[in-house]
Amino acid sequence: MSLNAAVRRAAITRPRRVDESVVGTQSGVAKVFTGYLPMTVATLIVVLPLLWMVLGSFKTPSEIVAQDVVWWPHHWAFDAYRQASRAINFPRLFLNTVIVTVIGATVKLVLACTSAYAFAFLRFPGRNIIFVLVLVALMVPAQVSLVPNYVLISQLGGVNSYWGIIVPGLGTAFGTFLLRQHFLSLPVDVMEAAEMDGAGHLTRLCRMVIPMSTPAIATVALVTIVDEWNNYIWPLVITSDTSRMVLPVGLTALQAVDSDAGVYPVLMAGAVFVIVPILVVFVLLQRYLVAGLTQGAVK
Repeated sequence: MSLNAAVRRAAITRPRRVDESVVGTQSGVAKVFTGYLPMTVATLIVVLPLLWMVLGSFKTPSEIVAQDVVWWPHHWAFDAYRQASRAINFPRLFLNTVIVTVIGATVKLVLACTSAYAFAFLRFPGRNIIFVLVLVALMVPAQVSLVPNYVLISQLGGVNSYWGIIVPGLGTAFGTFLLRQHFLSLPVDVMEAAEMDGAGHLTRLCRMVIPMSTPAIATVALVTIVDEWNNYIWPLVITSDTSRMVLPVGLTALQAVDSDAGVYPVLMAGAVFVIVPILVVFVLLQRYLVAGLTQGAVK
């Protein structure tokens, strides 16, 4: 083989050196367009309406309905909050909402834990069929059962009562499904050891399953609390007495406090009253939410 042929062959077989700067640039661009940019857009879509609502509650009606968009209040006015406080009894509505949320979320969580334990660890006839029915309930809109629930609750005397608001929504298919899937991922050896030691089902649930499932249970609790706090349609249908209304329903009374233009700051101020408590709860439980949704994703 000639010297030139050997050089050409070596040049062909020699691996090409990769320019690390080019690779780093491509990786950085890909990270921006596939990670940071979508995350920023999604954050703005969620945050901007809330920020606009908070700023709007401090604006005057003329600033909100002006043809030129007023991004920042020229003069910070608290008149909307004073008008909202005079129009509806916020302390009473807040107390009603807390009562409904605490009782409803607690009962829902207990039912979700116990029913999920039964689907995961108990053997009984028709278990799979019943679980399929639970999954079917996830696909049925709540509005479908609105009229039957109202007829039943009204016949039982539950109109304008706390239990009339709470009872129809106590079943939680989402919580049962999520906790059942999580319970199935728990170590079988631990459950068998507890059974061999004579622990009953209630003992295993309270002392074994629940402590090992804190993130998942906290996730269900947070979703349930938010759902109960923001529930609007059913409390609107079942209550007509202002002493039993909840905060989301009470906001409808703010529409009559002023003219068409002047009602917007008042409505935004009332909405701020509604969302601030649930935002505090979300901040306190969000680390459990992330842990519960990502648990089991990496072995």
